[in-house]
Amino acid sequence: MGLAIAGCASHKKTAKQDPFAGQGSPIYPGSGPVPWGGGRYHVGKPYQVAGVWFEPKEQPRYDKKGLASWYGEDFNRRKTSNGEWFDMTRLTAAHATLPLPSYAKVTNLENGREVVVRINDRGPFVDTRVMDLSKAAADELGYLNQGTTKVRVQYLGPAPLNDNGGRHLIAMNTELERGTSTRNLIAAADRRRGKQGSDNVQVAAVKPVKKAAPAIVETVAYQPPPEPEAPALAAPSGEVSYYVQLGSFGDGGNAARARDQFSSAWPVQFIELSGAAGPVYRVRLGPISDADDAQTALVDAQAAGFTDARLIKTEDVQAALQ
Repeated sequence: MGLAIAGCASHKKTAKQDPFAGQGSPIYPGSGPVPWGGGRYHVGKPYQVAGVWFEPKEQPRYDKKGLASWYGEDFNRRKTSNGEWFDMTRLTAAHATLPLPSYAKVTNLENGREVVVRINDRGPFVDTRVMDLSKAAADELGYLNQGTTKVRVQYLGPAPLNDNGGRHLIAMNTELERGTSTRNLIAAADRRRGKQGSDNVQVAAVKPVKKAAPAIVETVAYQPPPEPEAPALAAPSGEVSYYVQLGSFGDGGNAARARDQFSSAWPVQFIELSGAAGPVYRVRLGPISDADDAQTALVDAQAAGFTDARLIKTEDVQAALQ
């Protein structure tokens, strides 16, 4: 994985070899997180490494078992083969011949753990290894400490070039956890991420509707203790609305980041509670009128790390305030 290739690449040795990430590849010039995506769709021509030829191509039925390794710090924040930037904390991988970027389901055959990864790099080129996974993906599969493990790699299909914040990849793994079949993972993730909300935050009170509502901000006064439930929007007569409560935050920046993480997928309430000890910020996903959609939002929240997220109804919030 760590070589910089130059020379010939086709069997006739007339084409340049495919570049791939290594210690000599460019380092991301910024100081913040590296961008998601930003590369190109790439298959490439045949190329040679250490006397072995590799032939990238579309392989819709690719399903192979073999050894997987992982890579991390030495290549972190460097450019990958298709022009993206490698981040060892994301669920990505390198493969010698599959299209870039694409999705693959990887199963650790030693413990049964599985994950969907975004393939955006070339490699590995050691022994008979079939895949090089990021440090985060190796950790997810439970072989970080042992270095390599036997895996099954199943190609799923092309990945979006620009996955905003990794939301589509999160949706893929959420569907995997829900037991969605391999052939339906991408379609299910597309439907999940198709639930679009607004990225704007408006200081206003709006009634819940079946379509995604814009994020809102409410300011209410309270006298602790105890901390009250923030008021919910009134639902139309005979209609129940659902909310996923992510949590309460003492830091407004953390609350804003939680809001922004979901604002393109779900309607979001950003509620500021002012009290004697200072402001408290509460973030909820909703209102959501469909019960199945509400369950999906809850799974999204828990998969994103909000393990204490809980589902509540409008009537439950109103009852708590009475």
